[in-house]
Amino acid sequence: MSTLTMEIHNHVAEITLQSPPANALSSLILQDLSEELDKVENDASVKAILLKGEGRFFSAGADIKEFTTLQGADDYKSLSSKGQQLFQRIENFHVPVIASIHGAALGGGLELAMACHIRYAAEDAKLGLPEINLGIIPGFAGTQRLPRYVGAAKAYEMILTGVPITGQEAAAAGLVNKSFSAEEVHEEASRLAAAIAEKSGPTIHHVMNLVPMTHNPQFGEGNRVEAEAFGDVFGKEDAKEGIQAFIEKRKPDFKH
Repeated sequence: MSTLTMEIHNHVAEITLQSPPANALSSLILQDLSEELDKVENDASVKAILLKGEGRFFSAGADIKEFTTLQGADDYKSLSSKGQQLFQRIENFHVPVIASIHGAALGGGLELAMACHIRYAAEDAKLGLPEINLGIIPGFAGTQRLPRYVGAAKAYEMILTGVPITGQEAAAAGLVNKSFSAEEVHEEASRLAAAIAEKSGPTIHHVMNLVPMTHNPQFGEGNRVEAEAFGDVFGKEDAKEGIQAFIEKRKPDFKH
């Protein structure tokens, strides 16, 4: 039985985690997620992904029961590496992945959300890395991504105490883009995905390639590639349509 579902409508792939009661990130759910990403990669019509959880939580973390089946440091290192590789794949994905967080995103669940490009959260959602309470540390790049968003001092506090913050606090700290009421968060995330999906496909792909280059210490290289991409998009019919629509004060009709 699949641990998630995917539906594609109007250029948006909506992936819903369905592993009750907590949408725990078992090996199976990670494998299923990887397979759904394979499908999206082979579907040129998809221009955005919306990732959410069914039930009470986005994801309350890793499947702790699986930890008891592992034997020794090498097994744990292998598990960590597999999770890191999958989440890095999400971060490097050619279309934006939007996380819609409700209930809780804890441990591996927050690490999954942090690998996404945009995060919307319910104001009362709980976001945290509580692994220290189990005598372990985050294993899916949580120690690396959290400081990127909230700074080192806040990351130390969250990781070393294991105390979660609310979605509202996460928005103030920069961990999520915006927070909404629990009733509104999925609708707002869906609206954002739909708005992105209306844009030109080649333009989206260039943005997804260029923004990560801000992490590249050779800033000039990013500028060079940006210039090439700028020239490329201006050679597309979509660019001509977008400019003309702006001049005519109408909504563009992108053909992608």
